[in-house]
Amino acid sequence: MTRRLTLRGAALAVALGAALTVSGALVFEHGLGYVPCKLCLTERVPYYAAAPLALIAALLPPRPARFLLGLVALVLIYGAGLGVYHAGAEWGFWPGPNDCGGGSGAGPADVADFLKKLETVRPVDCTAAAWRFLGLSLAGWNAVIAAGLGLLAAAAALVAQPSRGPHQPGR
Repeated sequence: MTRRLTLRGAALAVALGAALTVSGALVFEHGLGYVPCKLCLTERVPYYAAAPLALIAALLPPRPARFLLGLVALVLIYGAGLGVYHAGAEWGFWPGPNDCGGGSGAGPADVADFLKKLETVRPVDCTAAAWRFLGLSLAGWNAVIAAGLGLLAAAAALVAQPSRGPHQPGR
């Protein structure tokens, strides 16, 4: 018995992959204390769009599901491009944005705390990788994951078999 790529299965896999990727970013930010830069936050946006769109595609008939997965593929490939740009800026292949700075974390309790915090806080630099695994920064991993999910969505949109429901006989 061969396993075939189904529209519903691919859509659910893309939605799960997008949700897990954003969850991982949030764990790094809120659980491990990594403050994201401007590009890091921008790189999350395609996942915020892809996860619900892919879930919707899983519920639609084949034709609109293919269209929606094609749209998801484009969004994620754009996200992969953002990751490549960010990783390239980290490696010094090209300059990063001039206005890059990240979130500031928890807000100060009062003005005195705010002024004291200004003395020590430096904006997060988009050209400095905060963490690397197997030679890739988080931006590099984002590029790989977004490209993989985008290619899966594209393959599903182009060649996946419609999912067989309980009312659809096999061929």
